[in-house]
Amino acid sequence: MNNFKNYTYMFKHLIFCLALISVVACGAKPRVNLDQDGLELKPTTQHEIIAKEVANLLENFSYKKVPMGDSLSNIVFNNLLEGIDQGKNYMLQSDIDDFQQFKNTLSQDFREGDLSSAFYIFNKYTNRYLQAMNYALEQIDAPHDFNKDETYTSFREKENWFKSDAELKDQWRKRVKYDLLNLRLTAGDSAKVDIEKNKETLRSRYNNLISQAKKTNANDAFQMIMTSLTDAVDPHTTYYNPSFAQAFNESMSNTLEGIGAQLQMENEMVTIKQIIAGGPAFKDKTLHINDRIVGVAQGDNGEFEDIIGWRLDAAVAKIKGKKGTVVRLKILPAGAELSAAPKIVKLTREKIILAEESAKRETKVIKGEDGKEYKIGIINLPKFYIDFEAVRRGDKDYKSTTRDVRLLLDSLKQDGVDAVLMDLRNNGGGSLQEAIELTGLFVDQGPVVQVRDTRNRVQVDSDQEVGLVWEGPFGVIINRFSASASEIFAGAIQDYGRGIILGSTSYGKGTVQNAVDMSRFISATNKLLIKAAGESDPDTPNGAPEFGQINITMGKFYRVTGSSTQHKGVTPDVTFPTQYSAEKFGESSEPSALPWDQIKPTKFAKIGDLKPISTQLEEIHKKRLEKSPAYTFLLEDIAEFNKNETMPAISLNEAKLKAEREKSRIKQRERINKQLAFQGEPLWKEGQPQPKIDYDFVLEESANVLTDFIRLNKK
Repeated sequence: MNNFKNYTYMFKHLIFCLALISVVACGAKPRVNLDQDGLELKPTTQHEIIAKEVANLLENFSYKKVPMGDSLSNIVFNNLLEGIDQGKNYMLQSDIDDFQQFKNTLSQDFREGDLSSAFYIFNKYTNRYLQAMNYALEQIDAPHDFNKDETYTSFREKENWFKSDAELKDQWRKRVKYDLLNLRLTAGDSAKVDIEKNKETLRSRYNNLISQAKKTNANDAFQMIMTSLTDAVDPHTTYYNPSFAQAFNESMSNTLEGIGAQLQMENEMVTIKQIIAGGPAFKDKTLHINDRIVGVAQGDNGEFEDIIGWRLDAAVAKIKGKKGTVVRLKILPAGAELSAAPKIVKLTREKIILAEESAKRETKVIKGEDGKEYKIGIINLPKFYIDFEAVRRGDKDYKSTTRDVRLLLDSLKQDGVDAVLMDLRNNGGGSLQEAIELTGLFVDQGPVVQVRDTRNRVQVDSDQEVGLVWEGPFGVIINRFSASASEIFAGAIQDYGRGIILGSTSYGKGTVQNAVDMSRFISATNKLLIKAAGESDPDTPNGAPEFGQINITMGKFYRVTGSSTQHKGVTPDVTFPTQYSAEKFGESSEPSALPWDQIKPTKFAKIGDLKPISTQLEEIHKKRLEKSPAYTFLLEDIAEFNKNETMPAISLNEAKLKAEREKSRIKQRERINKQLAFQGEPLWKEGQPQPKIDYDFVLEESANVLTDFIRLNKK
């Protein structure tokens, strides 16, 4: 009898499995027959199921709840084209015309789990990319006239798509010519240039690009396709495939060995998007956000490898390395033209413990306008951190932002400082609770932030601890890259009238994200469907979330006044000019960002009205700037950055390009020597390594403003 029951169960289970397989085979007809088109990459059953579930989450459970309709499809379509060919260097107008058939249906396809049209677009791009690379290889040995007056435009984002294959080939002829010319000029005396070596270098570069492109797999395509969807809904909602999810989670919790920088691929170049406090890049102070890494060499004497166009993971593997080893980087500074000579940065790799990106202190003695000396305590806070694991263990000595800053404030009080300055520049946020508790060190109890959830319920989060740690004069420095928790803290300090906010307007990120393992949304039936499909995924690392993870926007921040930090961010009381405009950097640069709005203010007891004194401080600040050579340097930096943002066409005439570079080199040397002279340092002489300029004008002037604040408050 038992055997009969077992056989019956097995038979029913078999029938069920066959039915599931039948569902896979007989589902809705895909919009594109990828097998018929003979295209290599195809979505897996897992990809299709995940896409369907993500679309459902975005449509029904995210804060924005965007319908999967025509208007969203248009945005997804444009995002996908921009993601695969941002500089418009590979696709023809005829390709774009072909893709128009999918423009109004992409999001609906996601809802149905149909990825065929998105994969069709990706595959067409891949083919065009390989065609361009192979043509570039052919052009290496072609004759090139370096005396001819013609120009090359590398980034064609605002240009039209190529009208013909001939037009595309001409672009790549110029690209190869520029690359050869760049190698000639980098070598120094063109009379001694090893032409064959340069050709071999370039051949190796393009062959590597081809090799990397051929390694692109269905998971890579799926990640880009899903990003085009999530970015269309909200810039901070992101789906990570299993590999990406593991990397993301490791970056948030584990130790790293490397240079201490978060990297991202932009227009085929590895770009620095964040510098981790305390790491080699942070200590060196030569690298900056949006600098581009174009070459990597190992050790003191290793040869440079060109990494333009590499896969990000391949480039990162070259840059990362064991603690104590040396890596040398070729850097194109942020905003610099592609024709500019790269600078060489040498770094020694270190073990970087992200959980230990701790607050640090220093003191400065500043001579005020009244001739008196004031001691200013400065706390640099790179992020809002807390050791969640230690908290879960019940460790009473767990590490957190508030605990560390409390100790620093106590030590500064012992040093007898006259004022405290909190530096939140480039602080991208972190723990919301820490932002609330940190506020409590300067404001005695009361609401700090309001959070509205997907059901429009508003929760007021308050500091509950009685008493203050610092009651004296207080200032906070912010910039365009101060975001999220930084904006909550700075906004609360401003709203209570507790301190002066200095710098430039913050990022404007006023949304809350939750990281969710996608396995929560994959039903047992769908898991069986995936298993029945018999598809293996060798790229998924051990321990990675099996179905990836989604970081989804589930709420929105509001200040105690009821104003959202979204888009507007926090506006300083005393302002500094910046090269980072809201239109290009920050939340306002994101087309899909949630709008600014406001809710009812919550009840809070304002400490004081600092607007009158802020006006006075701004006036004194501006007068001091007019007399400051360092301020002139800042304005020059901004002007140079804005000029180079236009990405002008590059001359392919050797003599002209050489003259331009020499002019740029002399200009850079003169400017650095002006700064060195201002600081009383020896000048940079020909043949010597480029000196580091370790002068923080914004910090120095912010400290000056605090001395004004102290002086005016005494009147």
